[in-house]
Amino acid sequence: MSIKKRINDLFLALFYIERRIDPYYRNTFDKIFRKPISALAQFLINFKRKDDHLQISEEKLLLNENEITDLIIQQMAQFTHKYYADSFALRAGNTKTYGVVRGEFEVLPDLADNLRQGVFRYPKTYPAWVRFAGPGPLAPADMKDNGVLSIGIKLMGVEGDKLLDDEKWTQDFTGISAPTFTTPNIIENLKLQRHVFEGTPLFYFINPFDSHFLDAIMQGLYSKTQNSPLEVPYFSCVAYLFGDGQAIHYSIKPCSDEKTKVPGKPSANYLREAMVNTLSTKEVHFDFMIQFQTDAYRMPIENASVEWPEKLSPFIPVARLRLPVQRFDSKGQLAFAENLSYNPWHCIADHRPLGNQNRARKSIYYALSGLRQTMNKEARIEPTGAEVFDD
Repeated sequence: MSIKKRINDLFLALFYIERRIDPYYRNTFDKIFRKPISALAQFLINFKRKDDHLQISEEKLLLNENEITDLIIQQMAQFTHKYYADSFALRAGNTKTYGVVRGEFEVLPDLADNLRQGVFRYPKTYPAWVRFAGPGPLAPADMKDNGVLSIGIKLMGVEGDKLLDDEKWTQDFTGISAPTFTTPNIIENLKLQRHVFEGTPLFYFINPFDSHFLDAIMQGLYSKTQNSPLEVPYFSCVAYLFGDGQAIHYSIKPCSDEKTKVPGKPSANYLREAMVNTLSTKEVHFDFMIQFQTDAYRMPIENASVEWPEKLSPFIPVARLRLPVQRFDSKGQLAFAENLSYNPWHCIADHRPLGNQNRARKSIYYALSGLRQTMNKEARIEPTGAEVFDD
């Protein structure tokens, strides 16, 4: 074992200890320190950025972007083969599925004209499969893997040609529980994936000759011992078209401020259990909100480390996501959850993904979901919302 791997493992051991005491102080810490620390980190990130003088919703291709994307696919496929050659293959990112639950995505009535784009053009309710998951890249006990959570929303019955045509009637939205992404672009993402494969991701962030310490701070501010995936706000972190000439970020925010208590002795799947307990007795609602890009430099499309300032453009509610009372932890439904494919390119043209991270995701997500399904000897499926599962 290398020295770097030993140091990384020691850091993880200390990190796991912190996770145990996190619930006792974190809310107070966040209330006092999160905003000023985030503001300082964002100032420093922006201080060293150059202005590419782009227009609203304008993209700029990276040099060798396709080659970098292919290398990321190769690296993540290598990771998948390494860890799942003799077992059921899980996703290489956003790995542990807490649950895929039924939902209803209701477009709000009386939206302003500039908000009536794509699936938001008319008041309508779409059936949805909503996936809640951990960060990955493996799936240990929840207390060791629950810092930054993820959400995937798959609408069904969406008309129109799709930009990725393996699914004909879906529109996917994805997000994580931090307003910025782990890496600013795919060049840095490739570096991180190489460290992940070697078991040394810590050194991606603290390398003094190629530091990503500010990204670590931003992720750390939102990485915490979570109470429940149903009680966390989620963010797209990357941009999307919203009709012609408009770019947005989106956020999915719980409507309730209720918080589930973290168990004193949490089980390996305490986050799924929290979801089960909640959805067995009451509905859960989220506001789906969009944030327009109003300044192409302060709100960049090609750099996912930059948080778009709400002072420049506040989030605007455009839909309500409702999760009805339900059971979702049957063996059949959990197996269904593992076989679903979420990809932001399951979309109509009005919601085309923007930026290098999103452009790369089209190939990365498609290739890796295909690899996972091939290794598990499962066919790619497109859900309809009418699925029924045995207990």
